Amino acid sequence: MGLKKLADKVTDYNARLDSGKASRITPSHVEKVLRKLRVKSTELEAEIAAASSAKKKARLESKLGIARTHIARAEWLLKELG
Repeated sequence: MGLKKLADKVTDYNARLDSGKASRITPSHVEKVLRKLRVKSTELEAEIAAASSAKKKARLESKLGIARTHIARAEWLLKELG
């Protein structure tokens, strides 16, 4: 996700928060997402190890990179909330 798109999402969240349509993000929300992302990351690593074609392996490695980026963002958010 690009920086502009991320900034748009934050602006949208803040508008929904101010209007009462969204609830504040809590550390437990972030921890729940982190658990799911770590499970997905482990599953992708296992799929990469079992992948037979180079094309499939490259696609899975791309997905793993995205998952790792989201994990880093979630850890940063958890630190900011905590």
